[in-house]
Amino acid sequence: MADCSGCPSHDGCASANEGGCSTVPNFLSMTKGSSALVTVAVGSGKGGVGKSTVTALLAVILQQAGYKVGILDADITGPSMAHTFGLEHGVMQREDQVLIPARTSLDIPLMSLNLLLPNKGDPVVWRGPVIVNVIKQFWSEVEWGKLDVLLLDMPPGTGDIPLTVFQSLPVDRFLLVSTPQDLVQMIVSKAAKMAAMLNVPLLGLVENMSSVKCPDCGKVMYPFGHGKTAAAAAAVGTDFLDEMPIDPALAELIDAGKIEYLPQTTDLLQNSKAAIAALIDRKKAIIAKAEAEEN
Repeated sequence: MADCSGCPSHDGCASANEGGCSTVPNFLSMTKGSSALVTVAVGSGKGGVGKSTVTALLAVILQQAGYKVGILDADITGPSMAHTFGLEHGVMQREDQVLIPARTSLDIPLMSLNLLLPNKGDPVVWRGPVIVNVIKQFWSEVEWGKLDVLLLDMPPGTGDIPLTVFQSLPVDRFLLVSTPQDLVQMIVSKAAKMAAMLNVPLLGLVENMSSVKCPDCGKVMYPFGHGKTAAAAAAVGTDFLDEMPIDPALAELIDAGKIEYLPQTTDLLQNSKAAIAALIDRKKAIIAKAEAEEN
């Protein structure tokens, strides 16, 4: 049996509790000089739930807290990260063909296909194998630098891209995003089962568009119901981390490409931030202990 201690799925893998798995996952490596202590994929069982918004917000919040964050936009056919951060170009290429990602105002390295297209409105009509290779290149042929966490903005569903990401990249956790609708149980269950099949532990579940506050009286209303997402999280055995309300001010920032103008006093996604920060701090402690033992 192989040693599982270095596998990012160790904490949530049944094989690890049985003394190890028969093979160590053959994950892709980053370019020389690049690394990520923690890799978190953000996704959902369906589109239109705001996973890209959650990814961008988490990146800003963690960067504002002092962590070194990167974003890999893995939604190749529907990339939106560049627009969210107000970027239209900025990706460069070294002489050895390694790509240098664009940098946001907060110095977050960002890699998105939209930054490579001559016209950002051009459709990406590619077959699955081509898209898969682009994802791999974004991981292994980009100068990411030394990151505390790399966030992967996943495409919706459970197709080729999630399969490639979870089998080829050392993903530590999968953060689920959903909305409070009647189908939430089925949507969350599908995504959670996919992660379990591929031995990727869940970080938790975020509910987007959970409520709206009346601008006149301040009353909080739940237009799509309340409590379904918490029940869905419990059903798949993960934490219900955060509720994100419908916020016109946030939507305006995203539409204007100014999400980094988000006030540092925001109370959005604080539990998700804490969960990722705990992973980072745990990895740093493990590395420090190993270095101390070597000395």
